[in-house]
Amino acid sequence: MSTNKGMKIVIVGTGYVGLTTAVMLAYIGHNVVGVDIDEKKIELLKKGKSPIHEAGVEELLASLKNNITFTTDLKPNVGEADIIMIAVGTPAKVNGEADTHYVEEVARTVAEGLINGHTYTVVVKSTVPIGTNRRVAHVIKKTLEERNVKSTVYIASNPEFLREGMALYDSFYPDRIVIGSEDPEAIEMLRRMYRPILEQTFDPPQAIPRRDGYSLPPLITTDPVSAEMIKYAANAFLALKISFINEIAGLCEKVGADVTEVARGIGLDTRIGLRFLNAGIGWGGNCFPKDTAALIAVGREYNYEMPIVEAARRVNQIQRERTVEKLQSVLKGVRGRTIAILGLSFKPGTDDVRESPAIDIIRLLIERGAYIRAHDPVAIENARKAFTTEELQKITFVNDPYLVAEGADAVLVATEWQLYRQLDLKRLASVMCTPILLDGRNIYLPKEAREAGFTYMGVGR
Repeated sequence: MSTNKGMKIVIVGTGYVGLTTAVMLAYIGHNVVGVDIDEKKIELLKKGKSPIHEAGVEELLASLKNNITFTTDLKPNVGEADIIMIAVGTPAKVNGEADTHYVEEVARTVAEGLINGHTYTVVVKSTVPIGTNRRVAHVIKKTLEERNVKSTVYIASNPEFLREGMALYDSFYPDRIVIGSEDPEAIEMLRRMYRPILEQTFDPPQAIPRRDGYSLPPLITTDPVSAEMIKYAANAFLALKISFINEIAGLCEKVGADVTEVARGIGLDTRIGLRFLNAGIGWGGNCFPKDTAALIAVGREYNYEMPIVEAARRVNQIQRERTVEKLQSVLKGVRGRTIAILGLSFKPGTDDVRESPAIDIIRLLIERGAYIRAHDPVAIENARKAFTTEELQKITFVNDPYLVAEGADAVLVATEWQLYRQLDLKRLASVMCTPILLDGRNIYLPKEAREAGFTYMGVGR
């Protein structure tokens, strides 16, 4: 751990962003209070149990009892804080806009707990629409005036760039740290808070080692609106990159090219890069779908069209439909067929099924009359909650990847868990009714899959 003189930091929201940020800040020496209105979640955290599947969180919680506490009571905990971070959800409205209701509600409650004569830095960590910082500042100022309390409050935007499944790693070893504020004092407070990360002066936790060659992260200081835009633009670009290679994959199938070779050939161009060029059944999760929709909604608010981002979303939806059409074609119809699904989370390393391609594809298959057998190492319980009672009648969840394929007419790899890369393909094929493999993440070599007895289909291969 760091010997950094700790600040008192209150983090509101203990989801993927809030919890991993809290754990990281406690590890580098700060005194952290995690706040959430979900009593069950807080009870779990008090026992050292993580409510989310995220590598390293529980291991570190066990060693941080002196630096981190959890509560459902926000107001009494903010009075003596140095920094208050807002990391609550901003769910999408029907029109795609991000709903800042929870952010503003937290800002109001925070202001109700601030003390006369104290100085605070309030940080918006949530992904929020352009201009939310101004709104938060207004809510806090108005509430303080109503209370006749004279506190000095600086406001900053500090967007997160965390990958689910790698969130702690990205917290300890970020590519960059972005701070947006009109107040130099807020920037200096956050610079102090992040100093052990910026200088990498802490001893890396055993559960989250520092990779060889990691260089110090740059600190980007800018205005709040630019900081808010950086977050949306980053996620939109990554979504674009995936949708681009998926669109190329479709053409590769038509002309007989292999998209994995194409991706390698273009990705070695340093202007393009190899990351996020893996063709598959599409992107999901909480961030890319919500943030691209929110960016389009911001454009609409200013009468500005964003056709490239809109196209990325459309291509992503088409990928799911194409997957179902491939199964329809090879099976001459899926009605009455049993389809085995390997993977339910939107990506490996997490139990998050929000906007998961697997969930959408299962729904499409059920609509067409198929029966589903599904496996995932950690996401089965969350997947159960994602389906209606009627849909669940057509789904059997299985805890063994070989049993899930037993008697199936086809198997779809929907999430690239390491477990699936290590499967004995001959054994998998031998238990199926018809050994058809749709490799939705291109994790197998086509030659090896065919030698194992499968009729193999990949994406763009």
